[in-house]
Amino acid sequence: MGAGAAGMIRTTAWCGCAVAMVVTACGGGGGSGSGDGSASAEGSASLTSSAEGTAGSSDTSGSGGHSGTTTTATSADSSGGSSGETEGPKFDLGIQPDVGTGECNGKGGGLDFSYIWIANTAQGTITKLDTQTMVEAGRYITRPDSAGSPSRTSVNLSGDVAVGNRNGGVTKVYARPEDCVDGNGTPGLQTSTGKDDILAWGEEECVAWYVPMAYTTQRPVAWTAGTFDEDTCSYHDQKLWISGAMNTDAMNIDVVLINGDDGAIENMVTVPIAVNFYGAYGGAVDAEGDFWFMTYTSGSPLVEVDLDTLDYEITMMPAEVHPYGITVDHAGRVWFGADIGATARYDPATTTWMTIPGTTGLGIQEHPDGYMWMGTFPTTGIQAIDVETLALGPFIALPSPSQTKGVSIDFYGYVWLVDMTQTAWRIDPDTLAFESYDELDSPYTYSDMTGWGLSNVVGPQG
Repeated sequence: MGAGAAGMIRTTAWCGCAVAMVVTACGGGGGSGSGDGSASAEGSASLTSSAEGTAGSSDTSGSGGHSGTTTTATSADSSGGSSGETEGPKFDLGIQPDVGTGECNGKGGGLDFSYIWIANTAQGTITKLDTQTMVEAGRYITRPDSAGSPSRTSVNLSGDVAVGNRNGGVTKVYARPEDCVDGNGTPGLQTSTGKDDILAWGEEECVAWYVPMAYTTQRPVAWTAGTFDEDTCSYHDQKLWISGAMNTDAMNIDVVLINGDDGAIENMVTVPIAVNFYGAYGGAVDAEGDFWFMTYTSGSPLVEVDLDTLDYEITMMPAEVHPYGITVDHAGRVWFGADIGATARYDPATTTWMTIPGTTGLGIQEHPDGYMWMGTFPTTGIQAIDVETLALGPFIALPSPSQTKGVSIDFYGYVWLVDMTQTAWRIDPDTLAFESYDELDSPYTYSDMTGWGLSNVVGPQG
């Protein structure tokens, strides 16, 4: 965060730049936003854009049934050809978790696994899905009463997950059985091994901790990187950001910092912005571990909370942007999938906004191929957006019976998209072919489900 006292409010300029044309200068403000709330910001743009090229949005669709646990479909590639089945693991993310160059496998933490963690909202559980085998490796209750309504998940650089419950409370689950604690009184380790093997609360020993919260609306969760120890090939001092509010209150959203080891609440700050029933809707961290979040309103306040000081800074979005998903890219720019108005990108270094009018979506995350991948709305599919120029790349239509929501990248380079019925789609960004896992239960997750988002912003560790 730049210099400034806690509570600083900044009004910034923005550019709404259509990506299907060369734009030499974008000026003026946004139009009117729509949605379940509104806010405004004013200013003239000081940005010169070089967003060049035509929108290469080739409609590429897949086909295929959902029979069985894992199905394979094909889709046309961006040149119109047909791709076959998906390839094997993709090695375009630098050093991979299982292709090491040193004692720590060349990657901070030395992970030799890759999971995507997806909340099963109606069931009150979270799924641990192996991104390579597409086999569900475990399913866990996320609150003692099984009624938490889990949604957002965040994976740290040790591979462990934190899941927030909309109805209050946050839970950490260990990824590796060797990290779990045998403490329920029964000899040996008791832990879930698959979709139908859900252990009772207190019997499951891979639940690291649970922190009860009295909030009536609680959504974002986001890990900080912590510090990597090369001697032990492990991370220390990992913190977890969460945010909650009372949806009966007009104002004030709490941001809470939690000790990642034991779940102790270390600090909290209250940000005086409108709750608008949902409170903070999505959150992500940057390279410094600062927490960025927004609310589900047009022209939402964008809030940055400093990890070290808990000072916060509020910047108003363009009025036409009704944000839904949030992520931070490799350059520290904050992106928003917006279900109304326009996809948006905010650059804290220049305090400027860029928007893509007419492009709407939900979950969003950056791939090292240079694209930001976003679940589209109201269409059911996924759209690639050039991270630098904002030009549209390939679009892939997916045969989902419900809205496609969350997006995440795994550590082998595959793009994942989760819908709201039962399916997680694994997409090869080179061939645009996809496969699906169809055994979820009313999933709803669109945060950093794999940990790639955090890894992407902090860069190589160790």
